[in-house]
Amino acid sequence: MSAPPPLQIREANAHLAAVHRHAAELEARLDAAECTVRAQAERLARCDQQLRAALDELGRTKDREIATLREQLLTSEATVHSLQAAVHQRDKLIGQLQPRAELLQDICRRRSPLAGLLAALAEAERLGPLPANDCGHPLSGGPSPPLANSIGEEENRGHLQPAVFGTTV
Repeated sequence: MSAPPPLQIREANAHLAAVHRHAAELEARLDAAECTVRAQAERLARCDQQLRAALDELGRTKDREIATLREQLLTSEATVHSLQAAVHQRDKLIGQLQPRAELLQDICRRRSPLAGLLAALAEAERLGPLPANDCGHPLSGGPSPPLANSIGEEENRGHLQPAVFGTTV
């Protein structure tokens, strides 16, 4: 075999140099791309780690809020039961007091007539008893003597029957 001509050798050398430069350029771009990918992967890993930490904290916050709300619910339920018991007690007391209230209302409605009756009784006490009559039995055919302690003519104050009037109010 014979040696290739010098022009062909120069062209081949130039072509090899261009391929070598192109290969070096591609290797540099590959290294840069690998660095970029590594940096992005690191950033994504940090971001993922931060997001996981935030998600974990959010879960813990949620659990704390749920626990707080459960405590508030238990407290509220206890308060409701306490208030229901108080309402039941008050209803029971109202049931006990209702007949008394009705009685007091009835007394208040009758107060004016009762006050009149008490005034009449006080006047009767002031007047005192009537004298007793010794004329015998009232059924003897003649006029009957006045009843003791009745309102009428006051005779014979010497034989008075005791008064039976009194105020106790």
